[in-house]
Amino acid sequence: MSAPKSTVFERIDKDNAMLLVVDMQIGLFEVVRDYQFDEYKNNILAHAALGKVFDLPTILTTSTQQGPNGPLPKEIIEMHPSAPLIKRQGEVNAWDNADFRTAVKATGKKQVIMAGITTDVCTTFLALSLLEEGYTVFANHEASGAASRRIADEANARMRQAGVHVLSMFAIACDLMRNWTYTPGAPQMLPFFDRYFSVYGYLTRGHDAAIESGQILPGESQ
Repeated sequence: MSAPKSTVFERIDKDNAMLLVVDMQIGLFEVVRDYQFDEYKNNILAHAALGKVFDLPTILTTSTQQGPNGPLPKEIIEMHPSAPLIKRQGEVNAWDNADFRTAVKATGKKQVIMAGITTDVCTTFLALSLLEEGYTVFANHEASGAASRRIADEANARMRQAGVHVLSMFAIACDLMRNWTYTPGAPQMLPFFDRYFSVYGYLTRGHDAAIESGQILPGESQ
């Protein structure tokens, strides 16, 4: 058995990162079967919101949106009214579109945070192309959707093997933040998590309730 490859922990630098929203279209949304619909809607909105809370250059792109793929959700458009929206008219891999390549290069950033529908096509094809161009790619697997869990797992394995960092939204957000005392820090990120990562949001609500009116009950561990 060969020894495992040594890896370097490359941090996400919010000053050197961009965010890509790839083909998260309301028609393609219907293809996604590896997440429950309401959960996945939350995931894609959380992904888009990372660009806003960390002030990242954000690029939106769609694939033949005048057809059954449909447009992006209005929530994402309203979240990024000034972001470039590249409406591709045939290219499956967004990197094959000249306007998209120009928009990515114009950011001047070398780290890419991305997600898309579908994981095995729109996310994987673009991620591998970006690697070839010298970018470091962080794929938000929770905001990428596939027709089955098996397809998603195989696509994520393919990306990892190629050198893509496949992460959760929480991991991406925490690496961008790095320290609760920074900006964005606790004042910005706790409301973000309350909205998009409710398990942590309710933890902080519980702490607030305990401070305001809580008391230690008999037998409760301290």
